[in-house]
Amino acid sequence: MQDEYVLVEGCRRQDRIVQRQLYERFAGKLFVLCKRYIKDPDEAEDVLQDAFVKIYRHIDSFRFECPLEAWLKRIVINTALKQLRKEKPWEQTVDVQDMAPVLPQADESLPALNYQYLLQLIQELPPGCRTVFNLYAIEGYSHPEISELLDIAEGTSKSQYSRARMLLQQKLQSDKRFADGRPAEGYL
Repeated sequence: MQDEYVLVEGCRRQDRIVQRQLYERFAGKLFVLCKRYIKDPDEAEDVLQDAFVKIYRHIDSFRFECPLEAWLKRIVINTALKQLRKEKPWEQTVDVQDMAPVLPQADESLPALNYQYLLQLIQELPPGCRTVFNLYAIEGYSHPEISELLDIAEGTSKSQYSRARMLLQQKLQSDKRFADGRPAEGYL
């Protein structure tokens, strides 16, 4: 906590060395977060840079009511969502009730996978599915919260999440590395 206080206070004074330290400490984790929402690595890097500009600009609003990393993640997620809202990838969707016959019936969870491999699978999802999947399954937002964040209907959020799960399950089932039910060596 003391270390975070020093970083925040240095950034408030606009100390470039401390700003660099903050960036170096958190940029790696936050870039992975960006890549979960933004498929193109160059665009994800642009989102990260935009987020750090916002972080430095609004560091005075950080009140130590939560961990610094949680505050930084919120800014990065909001910046990525703002970028995605421009593209509106979830507009070409069907309602979840219309998908009921094609949705998997069993609640099958994903097998233990290598993080990089799972990230690759998530990045291959269509943008709307990827965004809702990340918000719901990874960040822990509820469908009403996602609906508000993305300015979409709650049914659209549920539909996108269901579609994302279905697509991920299909990718895992068709992946030859998992044909015998066990991951191939090097993927765990």
